[in-house]
Amino acid sequence: MGLFDGLREVLGIRAEADATRKADPDDLFGMSTAYVTMEAELGYASVGEAALCFSEVDSADFADAVEEVHEILEVGAEETGTEPEARTDDYGYSWVILRDDDFEDLVTSLNFAADTLMERGYGSRLLAALFAFEKSDASHRTGGGGTADGRYAYWVYSFRRGAYYPLVPKGTSDRDSSAEFKLESNLDGELDIEENKEYWYALLPSSPGKHPWE
Repeated sequence: MGLFDGLREVLGIRAEADATRKADPDDLFGMSTAYVTMEAELGYASVGEAALCFSEVDSADFADAVEEVHEILEVGAEETGTEPEARTDDYGYSWVILRDDDFEDLVTSLNFAADTLMERGYGSRLLAALFAFEKSDASHRTGGGGTADGRYAYWVYSFRRGAYYPLVPKGTSDRDSSAEFKLESNLDGELDIEENKEYWYALLPSSPGKHPWE
Protein backbone atom coordinates (compact mmCIF):
# COMPACT_ATOMS: atom_id res chain seq x y z
CA MET A 1 0.00 0.00 0.00
CA GLY A 2 1.55 3.29 -1.07
CA LEU A 3 0.92 6.27 1.20
CA PHE A 4 2.25 9.82 1.15
CA ASP A 5 4.10 10.87 4.31
CA GLY A 6 3.19 7.73 6.24
CA LEU A 7 -0.27 6.66 7.29
CA ARG A 8 0.44 6.98 10.98
CA GLU A 9 1.26 10.69 10.65
CA VAL A 10 -1.43 11.79 8.24
CA LEU A 11 -4.39 9.82 9.55
CA GLY A 12 -3.20 9.40 13.10
CA ILE A 13 -1.22 11.76 15.31
CA ARG A 14 -1.36 14.83 13.08
CA ALA A 15 -5.05 14.58 12.19
CA GLU A 16 -6.02 13.84 15.77
CA ALA A 17 -4.36 17.06 16.91
CA ASP A 18 -6.26 18.99 14.25
CA ALA A 19 -9.60 17.21 14.64
CA THR A 20 -12.61 19.42 13.99
CA ARG A 21 -15.40 17.15 15.18
CA LYS A 22 -15.86 13.82 16.92
CA ALA A 23 -16.10 10.92 14.50
CA ASP A 24 -19.30 8.90 14.57
CA PRO A 25 -19.66 5.46 12.92
CA ASP A 26 -23.22 6.47 12.02
CA ASP A 27 -21.67 8.96 9.57
CA LEU A 28 -21.01 5.91 7.38
CA PHE A 29 -24.74 5.64 6.72
CA GLY A 30 -24.43 8.80 4.64
CA MET A 31 -23.08 6.56 1.90
CA SER A 32 -26.44 4.77 1.74
CA THR A 33 -27.82 7.65 -0.30
CA ALA A 34 -24.56 9.00 -1.73
CA TYR A 35 -23.93 5.82 -3.70
CA VAL A 36 -27.22 6.38 -5.54
CA THR A 37 -26.01 9.82 -6.62
CA MET A 38 -22.66 8.34 -7.61
CA GLU A 39 -24.33 5.92 -9.99
CA ALA A 40 -27.35 7.84 -11.24
CA GLU A 41 -25.73 11.24 -11.75
CA LEU A 42 -22.01 10.54 -12.12
CA GLY A 43 -21.85 7.10 -13.70
CA TYR A 44 -19.87 5.47 -10.89
CA ALA A 45 -21.03 2.05 -9.72
CA SER A 46 -19.99 0.35 -6.52
CA VAL A 47 -17.47 -2.44 -7.08
CA GLY A 48 -18.99 -4.31 -4.14
CA GLU A 49 -16.07 -3.71 -1.80
CA ALA A 50 -15.43 -1.51 1.22
CA ALA A 51 -12.74 -1.55 3.88
CA LEU A 52 -11.97 -0.36 7.39
CA CYS A 53 -8.38 0.52 8.32
CA PHE A 54 -7.10 0.65 11.90
CA SER A 55 -3.86 0.44 13.83
CA GLU A 56 -3.23 -2.41 16.23
CA VAL A 57 -2.55 -2.31 19.96
CA ASP A 58 -0.33 -4.95 21.48
CA SER A 59 -2.72 -6.12 24.18
CA ALA A 60 -4.93 -9.13 24.83
CA ASP A 61 -7.99 -6.91 25.28
CA PHE A 62 -7.55 -5.30 21.87
CA ALA A 63 -7.06 -8.71 20.29
CA ASP A 64 -10.34 -9.78 21.90
CA ALA A 65 -12.05 -6.67 20.51
CA VAL A 66 -10.84 -7.41 16.99
CA GLU A 67 -11.93 -11.03 17.35
CA GLU A 68 -15.37 -9.79 18.43
CA VAL A 69 -15.54 -7.65 15.28
CA HIS A 70 -14.86 -10.64 13.08
CA GLU A 71 -17.30 -12.82 14.98
CA ILE A 72 -20.04 -10.23 14.46
CA LEU A 73 -19.23 -10.02 10.76
CA GLU A 74 -19.17 -13.80 10.37
CA VAL A 75 -22.58 -14.10 12.01
CA GLY A 76 -23.92 -11.26 9.90
CA ALA A 77 -22.58 -12.92 6.75
CA GLU A 78 -25.03 -15.76 7.21
CA GLU A 79 -27.90 -13.29 6.90
CA THR A 80 -26.57 -10.68 4.48
CA GLY A 81 -24.03 -12.62 2.46
CA THR A 82 -21.38 -9.97 3.14
CA GLU A 83 -17.99 -11.67 2.95
CA PRO A 84 -15.40 -10.36 5.46
CA GLU A 85 -11.64 -10.67 5.17
CA ALA A 86 -8.88 -9.68 7.58
CA ARG A 87 -5.59 -8.42 6.21
CA THR A 88 -2.45 -6.74 7.54
CA ASP A 89 -0.52 -4.64 5.07
CA ASP A 90 3.23 -4.21 4.70
CA TYR A 91 3.13 -1.17 7.00
CA GLY A 92 1.58 -3.11 9.87
CA TYR A 93 -1.90 -1.61 9.57
CA SER A 94 -4.92 -3.86 9.79
CA TRP A 95 -7.84 -3.95 7.38
CA VAL A 96 -11.30 -5.42 7.56
CA ILE A 97 -12.35 -5.88 3.93
CA LEU A 98 -15.98 -6.50 3.06
CA ARG A 99 -17.44 -7.77 -0.22
CA ASP A 100 -21.12 -7.68 -1.12
CA ASP A 101 -23.11 -6.66 -4.20
CA ASP A 102 -25.68 -5.06 -1.88
CA PHE A 103 -24.17 -1.67 -1.07
CA GLU A 104 -26.36 -1.05 1.96
CA ASP A 105 -25.16 -4.33 3.49
CA LEU A 106 -21.58 -3.09 3.05
CA VAL A 107 -22.41 0.14 4.86
CA THR A 108 -24.20 -1.63 7.70
CA SER A 109 -21.43 -4.18 8.22
CA LEU A 110 -18.73 -1.52 8.17
CA ASN A 111 -20.72 0.46 10.74
CA PHE A 112 -20.97 -2.60 13.00
CA ALA A 113 -17.21 -3.14 12.79
CA ALA A 114 -16.31 0.48 13.59
CA ASP A 115 -18.96 0.80 16.29
CA THR A 116 -17.74 -2.35 18.03
CA LEU A 117 -14.18 -1.06 18.28
CA MET A 118 -15.46 2.28 19.59
CA GLU A 119 -17.65 0.63 22.21
CA ARG A 120 -14.66 -1.41 23.36
CA GLY A 121 -12.69 1.82 23.87
CA TYR A 122 -10.53 1.65 20.75
CA GLY A 123 -12.04 4.40 18.65
CA SER A 124 -8.66 6.15 18.61
CA ARG A 125 -7.24 3.22 16.64
CA LEU A 126 -9.69 3.71 13.77
CA LEU A 127 -8.09 5.46 10.82
CA ALA A 128 -10.31 5.35 7.74
CA ALA A 129 -13.21 3.67 5.98
CA LEU A 130 -13.09 3.37 2.18
CA PHE A 131 -15.89 2.74 -0.31
CA ALA A 132 -14.79 1.74 -3.82
CA PHE A 133 -16.43 2.72 -7.11
CA GLU A 134 -15.66 2.54 -10.82
CA LYS A 135 -17.13 4.04 -13.97
CA SER A 136 -20.15 1.87 -14.72
CA ASP A 137 -19.91 2.55 -18.46
CA ALA A 138 -16.32 1.31 -18.74
CA SER A 139 -16.11 -0.72 -21.94
CA HIS A 140 -13.16 -2.76 -20.78
CA ARG A 141 -11.89 -3.85 -17.40
CA THR A 142 -8.53 -5.17 -16.36
CA GLY A 143 -8.02 -8.59 -14.85
CA GLY A 144 -7.95 -6.94 -11.44
CA GLY A 145 -11.44 -5.53 -11.92
CA GLY A 146 -10.46 -1.92 -12.60
CA THR A 147 -11.43 0.26 -15.51
CA ALA A 148 -9.37 0.25 -18.69
CA ASP A 149 -6.86 2.72 -17.28
CA GLY A 150 -6.67 0.82 -14.00
CA ARG A 151 -8.31 3.52 -11.88
CA TYR A 152 -10.93 3.41 -9.16
CA ALA A 153 -12.68 6.21 -7.30
CA TYR A 154 -13.16 6.12 -3.53
CA TRP A 155 -14.99 7.96 -0.83
CA VAL A 156 -12.82 7.96 2.27
CA TYR A 157 -14.15 8.64 5.76
CA SER A 158 -11.43 9.88 8.12
CA PHE A 159 -12.24 8.93 11.69
CA ARG A 160 -9.72 11.46 12.98
CA ARG A 161 -11.42 14.31 11.13
CA GLY A 162 -15.02 13.07 11.21
CA ALA A 163 -15.45 13.88 7.51
CA TYR A 164 -15.35 12.41 4.01
CA TYR A 165 -13.17 13.20 1.04
CA PRO A 166 -12.89 11.79 -2.52
CA LEU A 167 -9.86 9.88 -3.71
CA VAL A 168 -9.14 8.97 -7.33
CA PRO A 169 -5.70 7.36 -7.62
CA LYS A 170 -3.88 7.72 -10.91
CA GLY A 171 -1.49 4.81 -10.96
CA THR A 172 0.58 4.39 -7.81
CA SER A 173 2.09 7.84 -7.36
CA ASP A 174 -0.46 10.42 -8.47
CA ARG A 175 -4.16 11.26 -8.22
CA ASP A 176 -6.79 12.74 -10.51
CA SER A 177 -7.57 16.06 -8.84
CA SER A 178 -10.07 17.06 -11.51
CA ALA A 179 -12.16 13.94 -10.91
CA GLU A 180 -11.92 14.44 -7.14
CA PHE A 181 -13.15 18.04 -7.36
CA LYS A 182 -16.08 16.92 -9.52
CA LEU A 183 -17.03 14.32 -6.92
CA GLU A 184 -16.74 16.93 -4.18
CA SER A 185 -18.95 19.35 -6.08
CA ASN A 186 -21.68 16.79 -6.70
CA LEU A 187 -21.75 15.23 -3.22
CA ASP A 188 -21.23 18.39 -1.15
CA GLY A 189 -24.25 18.72 1.08
CA GLU A 190 -25.08 15.04 0.82
CA LEU A 191 -21.89 14.02 2.65
CA ASP A 192 -20.00 15.97 5.32
CA ILE A 193 -16.92 16.67 3.20
CA GLU A 194 -13.56 17.74 4.59
CA GLU A 195 -13.15 21.40 3.62
CA ASN A 196 -9.39 21.54 4.18
CA LYS A 197 -7.86 19.72 1.22
CA GLU A 198 -4.64 19.38 3.19
CA TYR A 199 -6.41 16.46 4.84
CA TRP A 200 -7.37 14.72 1.60
CA TYR A 201 -4.72 12.09 2.17
CA ALA A 202 -3.54 9.93 -0.71
CA LEU A 203 -4.03 6.29 0.19
CA LEU A 204 -2.48 4.99 -2.99
CA PRO A 205 -2.32 1.37 -4.16
CA SER A 206 0.99 -0.39 -4.60
CA SER A 207 -0.01 -1.65 -8.08
CA PRO A 208 -2.13 -0.04 -10.83
CA GLY A 209 -5.70 -1.27 -10.85
CA LYS A 210 -5.50 -2.50 -7.25
CA HIS A 211 -7.09 -1.18 -4.08
CA PRO A 212 -5.10 0.52 -1.27
CA TRP A 213 -5.66 -2.51 0.94
CA GLU A 214 -4.24 -4.94 -1.64
